[in-house]
Amino acid sequence: MFAGGINTVVGSGTLVTFPVLLAVGYPPVVANVSNSLGLVPGSVSGAIGYRRELAGQGARLVRLGLASATGGVLGAVLLLVLPPSAFETIVPVLIVLALVLVVLQPWLSRKLAARQEERHPHGGLPLLLAIFGTGVYGGYFGAAQGVLLLALMGILMDETLQRINAVKNVLAAVVNLTSGIVFVFVADVNWLVVALLAAGAILGGQLGAHFGRRLPTAALRGVIVVVGIAAIVQLLTR
Repeated sequence: MFAGGINTVVGSGTLVTFPVLLAVGYPPVVANVSNSLGLVPGSVSGAIGYRRELAGQGARLVRLGLASATGGVLGAVLLLVLPPSAFETIVPVLIVLALVLVVLQPWLSRKLAARQEERHPHGGLPLLLAIFGTGVYGGYFGAAQGVLLLALMGILMDETLQRINAVKNVLAAVVNLTSGIVFVFVADVNWLVVALLAAGAILGGQLGAHFGRRLPTAALRGVIVVVGIAAIVQLLTR
């Protein structure tokens, strides 16, 4: 539930759920695959909660959603093709990158505000390529995917943060869903984990959408960093 709320407001919910799945004994790849599927309903729930901010963005969602879906499939294929040892080596680095982005988010937000007049109304080709790359990252390992999406869209597109956040929730759901479909057919999915995560994330998504503007983001950011460090320690000491 906490991860679903964080995903809706900031992103990085995987930094909460992934360490928990590792701590209770699931192998890293199984944990990642089941986590991706389980958080899809939470992203959808968050997007529904932000439906007013999504108004008038249908064409944008289709364009960016196609880039996200393509990237998500490629990321899922990379996860399945590369050996589990590669995942265990790469993921700590990705978590560190995600944590750095979480910590730098306030600074990024100030930079984005300063560049308001320079941004393209719809992002153009650079944003499409950036969303595709984020989709690949999210399909492989989705931690801080939302932070990446917020930063990239904020830098490359002239739009308010709340409307960008609404789009972020949809794109994160698209990436997790498309990669999850690949996993269903060819990977080891723990469906109990998926069901439990989905139930909590749906509720968390609604709470995140409702209270998102009131939550102390600095405190959330601190929790995410602590949990992310715990994930790194858990992976490195397995």
